[in-house]
Amino acid sequence: MSLVTLDYPQDRTAVITLNRPERLNAMSIDLVIELNDALNAIAANNEVSVVVLTGSGRGFCSGLDLKDYGIIPNIDGLSVGRIAQRSMRYYSRLIPTMRQMPQPIICAVNGPAFGGGMCLTLGAELRIASESAEFNATGIVNGLTSTELGVSWLLPRLIGAAHSSDLLLTGRRIDAQEALRMGLVSRVVSDEDLLPAALEIAAGMAKFSPYGLQMTKEIIWVNLENPSLTAAIEIEDRNQLMLGFTENLPEAIRAFDQNREPIYTDNPRRDLFS
Repeated sequence: MSLVTLDYPQDRTAVITLNRPERLNAMSIDLVIELNDALNAIAANNEVSVVVLTGSGRGFCSGLDLKDYGIIPNIDGLSVGRIAQRSMRYYSRLIPTMRQMPQPIICAVNGPAFGGGMCLTLGAELRIASESAEFNATGIVNGLTSTELGVSWLLPRLIGAAHSSDLLLTGRRIDAQEALRMGLVSRVVSDEDLLPAALEIAAGMAKFSPYGLQMTKEIIWVNLENPSLTAAIEIEDRNQLMLGFTENLPEAIRAFDQNREPIYTDNPRRDLFS
């Protein structure tokens, strides 16, 4: 049985589902390897514009599987320290992989997102939660630290230092409504409406230019690390010019005049040079 499934339920949308429901989709080595492979496969799929990431069963992801975490491949000849460090990379590489994908990711959080599962949601651009969703930094509770998979960098930028420290240092659980109040998620819907809502958002986004979606995602991430407003605007200007040299804007104007949906091709704009 695949620990991560891939589906294409509608045009230009892929759904990645963590598929260990009997373990609340806990992160074993085998699961994170399959997840990384799935993310890379979709990143290379030019027919996909938006990705939905969710979990099967009653939870999103309960974090590291403490009872059955598995063994990474190709460890012959390595010392214990090197095996441990390489093992950590299998988990922590997931967030950079999500960031580097051209497609924006919608995380549909169905139930508990604990530890590394909560961290995994932070690699998505959008997070929507079911009413049964819960968030918890479990590392501190288990005698470790709560800082893993980039959470100490990502979480303060999403919800501020005060809320971030509250979650990471106390190990307390928060429900979907408190996550919404903090800004950890942008929408809360009923459990049964979660995946349909995520697919509806994806369908709306998939009508846009794939190039526009990709470049918007890239600049959002780049400017999270940019300390200068002037530099941020310079990058945005160049980003906007790149899209301005496509046929997309003339097509948007034509579609508005003709009272129809625009069809974006990202093809070069020719009228500027005629």
